[in-house]
Amino acid sequence: MTKPLWTPSRQIIERANMTHFLEHVQHQCEPEVKSYADLYRWSVEHPERFWPQVWTFCGIKASRTWDRVLTDGHRMPGAKWFTGARLNFAENLLRYRDERVALVFRCEHDGHRIVLTYKELHRQVAGLAAALKKSGVRTGDRVAGFMPNRPETVIAMLATASIGAIWSSCSPDFGSNGVLDRFGQIEPKVLFTCDGYIYAGKHIDSLERIGGVLEKLPSVKRVVVIPYLNAKPDISKLPHAVHWHDYLAHADVIEFVQLPFDHPVYIMYSSGTTGVPKCIVHGAGGTLLQHLKELVLHTDLKREDVIFYFTTCGWMMWNWLVSGLAVGATVLLYDGSPFHPTHDILWRLADEEGMGIFGTSAKYLSAAEKFGVQPRLHYKLTKLRTITSTGSPLLPENSEYVYRDIKRDLCLSSISGGTDIISCFALGNPTLPVYAGELQCRGLGMAVQVFDDEGKPLRARPGELVCVKPFPSMPVNFWNDPDGRKYHDAYFDTFPNIWHHGDWAELTERDGLIIYGRSDAVLNPGGVRIGTAEIYRQVEKLPEIVESIVVGQDWRGDVRVILFVRLREGVALDSALRDRIRKTIRDNTTPRHVPAKIIAVADIPRTLSGKITELAVRSVIHGRPVKNTDALANPQALEHYRNLVELETE
Repeated sequence: MTKPLWTPSRQIIERANMTHFLEHVQHQCEPEVKSYADLYRWSVEHPERFWPQVWTFCGIKASRTWDRVLTDGHRMPGAKWFTGARLNFAENLLRYRDERVALVFRCEHDGHRIVLTYKELHRQVAGLAAALKKSGVRTGDRVAGFMPNRPETVIAMLATASIGAIWSSCSPDFGSNGVLDRFGQIEPKVLFTCDGYIYAGKHIDSLERIGGVLEKLPSVKRVVVIPYLNAKPDISKLPHAVHWHDYLAHADVIEFVQLPFDHPVYIMYSSGTTGVPKCIVHGAGGTLLQHLKELVLHTDLKREDVIFYFTTCGWMMWNWLVSGLAVGATVLLYDGSPFHPTHDILWRLADEEGMGIFGTSAKYLSAAEKFGVQPRLHYKLTKLRTITSTGSPLLPENSEYVYRDIKRDLCLSSISGGTDIISCFALGNPTLPVYAGELQCRGLGMAVQVFDDEGKPLRARPGELVCVKPFPSMPVNFWNDPDGRKYHDAYFDTFPNIWHHGDWAELTERDGLIIYGRSDAVLNPGGVRIGTAEIYRQVEKLPEIVESIVVGQDWRGDVRVILFVRLREGVALDSALRDRIRKTIRDNTTPRHVPAKIIAVADIPRTLSGKITELAVRSVIHGRPVKNTDALANPQALEHYRNLVELETE
């Protein structure tokens, strides 16, 4: 029997919000719920009883309660949640108005620190909401942000939501075409931008790029520029531009427009690597309810906590992080490189700011280990009790690194979901043990299963990750999809009336989940399906390998496995290293996992949210065009994979 890496103490379990919620459910409606397994089973079997209990326990503010919890619950898509309810997303995030710290901003420049209390945050949102109204923004209009992860981004989103408009953002490292591919579809009325941003010591201008965007974005009637690189940026060349401080109005009261549960609050975007990004519309109520369930119950967030996630404003984890305001916690924002000016900068901030929850990606933890970062030797991390990781599968070696070199007593929560649901299917749980390479549990209320190709449930075998019942944070719709065809085809085409998420996963005997990667990137040598993470898990154990990417190459009527590796500086890919890579894979997996070719590359392409993109590499090695390189952070990396002689031979 595999031993857990961490087991919660009795004291941790007793204090956990999850335990208090279980007791709440016992007292209110279901005395037979005794464990998390019982609670999960009850939550998916009785969604009409479960979700109202989350609403009550998390204290969601609404001006009108619901008529029905769930209508047409047998339909996906088509189910409706909490019909008749009226609420405002921003009002729930601004429920506190005191002197507790709401936002702290830090960046890679020492000494650059901004602090906003809940009282000050409320005041600034009031002023900006009044200014947006004066600009003619109304309920249902779109407001966009081309912004770094700064307090002004949060303020702009809250002001937008307070008047019932729809917020959409992308990070300033997007190219002009990438911005137009997104904002061009939704036609925002107001655009927020900084004059630039900072990354790895470089000051990067944004205004020239945004000027080119505005020429092709006639819907924008006002551009609000926030100073970052300069105290008073030159905005004379931008049409309809005004400085942030000149734009803010004077107001103390926010009129929170009361709206239906499924009124749109966010427009998110698919990665766009296979074409123009899909514009995914998320409702205020479903987003709020799901985020509070995940933050309060699964992440154990409390008002006294400082919560952090290393994210940009183009990734859904930013939206998730900001919902921590609804708990009254302190939300820590960071802009810049996670490894500049030192490799351990984020852990220094964790110590200085007293982080309780540290959120990051699996790739960050892997890179930190490769850089030799050992926070436990240099920092106290006294308040740190949870690390969450997402973006790609967390390898067992990453888990072991956390407990060996960061902190022994904490809950390492690998979580998985996506932009599509602006939340998670699998999550952490402070009352359950942590096992290497395994997500602790399926999220409450999420009827997650793993199917084979015929749609039959699997256990302890890999298959397609699905959700067999509706949940509140399903998209309201896709933008410019009047008949719902794009929405249907994206998730419900494979298994009718069942959400097909596109992850290759395994439901373990102890009810955890293992994610093996995207199912559209699954390898298929000899007809055997192999998740890419199964190979990464072995290759990236080796100290010589910084990172890797693996794809299938069509070869003589079959598929052969091709592994590309980025090596540590000064390391050569000789026959001895190739043999060791192959032996490591063969010894720990199967002979079918062993790559036919191992090739060194200087860079690995990734999306703007930081995920490696196997599909783009697969297209290049087969001589097919990559449909949208603007969705890549480093499209030039694709040149390393083009016309490789090694791929033309046995």
